[in-house]
Amino acid sequence: MSRAELAGVKKKDFLSVLDFDATELERCIDLAADLKHERSLGLHASTAAALAGTHIALLFDKPSLRTWSTFEIAVGELGGAAVNVPADVALGAREPVADVARNLERWVSAAVIRTFAQATVVDFAMAAPRLHVINALTDEEHPCQALADFLTLREHWGGWPGRALAFIGDGNNVATSLAHAAAMAGVNFHIASPVGYELPLRVVKESQAVARHGARIRTFADPIEAVRGAHAIYTDVWTSMGREAETEQRRQAFAAYQVNADLMRHADPAAVFMHCLPARRGEEVTAEVLESAASVVFDQAENRLHAQKALLLMLMAASARG
Repeated sequence: MSRAELAGVKKKDFLSVLDFDATELERCIDLAADLKHERSLGLHASTAAALAGTHIALLFDKPSLRTWSTFEIAVGELGGAAVNVPADVALGAREPVADVARNLERWVSAAVIRTFAQATVVDFAMAAPRLHVINALTDEEHPCQALADFLTLREHWGGWPGRALAFIGDGNNVATSLAHAAAMAGVNFHIASPVGYELPLRVVKESQAVARHGARIRTFADPIEAVRGAHAIYTDVWTSMGREAETEQRRQAFAAYQVNADLMRHADPAAVFMHCLPARRGEEVTAEVLESAASVVFDQAENRLHAQKALLLMLMAASARG
């Protein structure tokens, strides 16, 4: 399968789940599942040379295990070459972000960016109209994680519509992208957060605007009410990168929001447990739950690779037909 044989997407960039429509989201997950199945074929896979002659820049302001590893492997398994741009020259430390973007678009086909402000990836993408830009995490959104998560959920559920996903904790970047994807997929999204850490109202409205199959976005203060009958329980660290000064304050605020065996008992008996990792055992989740048979956290981590391969192929498809 070559790039020219793939169906592309309407937008040149993937800065948010909302850059996809529902059909594109489903097609990306379908392709990711096919790529996962074909991976064992190695160089004989149909996409092993799909990005031959293509260079993809990786620009990371924040540390990473899963995102960096899976994108670098993804580019290589598609026949392309990853260019690791040092953090001290990547995103505005030595020159304006727009200048970095305008240089890179002369050399590479896409840039994968992991940084702090969502505005940085937006500015980068606007400055380079020929460059595909992928948001590999910002403080506001984590769309690549959501792709892997919904591949994982489909593997375990068989389908999405009518299911319920409960997120317990901070209304952060991960929660935002999950809400967007859940609404598009027809999954009811429940989120329980302490006062002051709720999912932004803007995100609730955005999700409602793209909701399908009657999916609802519901916010709760009580985690038990949020997980009641849910088919998946998701959490994330209480203190995200860049907010370390708030660690103790957040521990106190989120103390009643730990995912433990007692909380899991209020969910559907077959509910899965999800976490984007890294996890802090004993804080947002107990070791008992994280290591339980219900936990699919390492399926999620594995699926980052397959979802990101699918994303790269779909973004690059339009360029190939150019």
